[in-house]
Amino acid sequence: MRLFAALVPPDDVLDEISRAIAPHVGQVPGLRWPDRETWHITLGFFGEVPEEVLPELETRLARAVRRHCVLNLAFHGFGAFSSVRRARVFWVGVSGDSMTRLADSVKAGARRAGAAQTDEKRFHPHLTLARAKGETDLRELVESLSGFSGSPWRAESVRLVRSHTGAQVRYESLAEWALAPAGQS
Repeated sequence: MRLFAALVPPDDVLDEISRAIAPHVGQVPGLRWPDRETWHITLGFFGEVPEEVLPELETRLARAVRRHCVLNLAFHGFGAFSSVRRARVFWVGVSGDSMTRLADSVKAGARRAGAAQTDEKRFHPHLTLARAKGETDLRELVESLSGFSGSPWRAESVRLVRSHTGAQVRYESLAEWALAPAGQS
């Protein structure tokens, strides 16, 4: 099963992003805009994980998450991977408390549990909004959204999510763990 760990922002914050991008959805040739129900901030992508690894993975992720405090975050700034001129992924960035230590802990726990395909890329906090099959110039889109700054919000838990691929990607939450209250990690 394809698994990842993620933060899922509250609906009111996602509403702000939806309103900001609404005039652009479907207007940029080549961009595919996934359903809002799939929006999340990936902390660690684990790839295909054998079912027998799941209990140990859940134990280790729970331990990793408990070591970190609730995060104060906000969405701010749009961008693209690999660059706005040659984009394949359009995203909104995340500012506030650093998530890097949490992401590193989650990925380390997954590797120790036996999730051998855990992604080793440097963590760049973002929420993916659209994808392109080929390189697409998104400078105009990113510039048009440059004034966006979202409301602050608190990330209070981490989810383990299963990705069901196919014609319509669907995510299934398998487990969720609370981050420690502020000042207790």
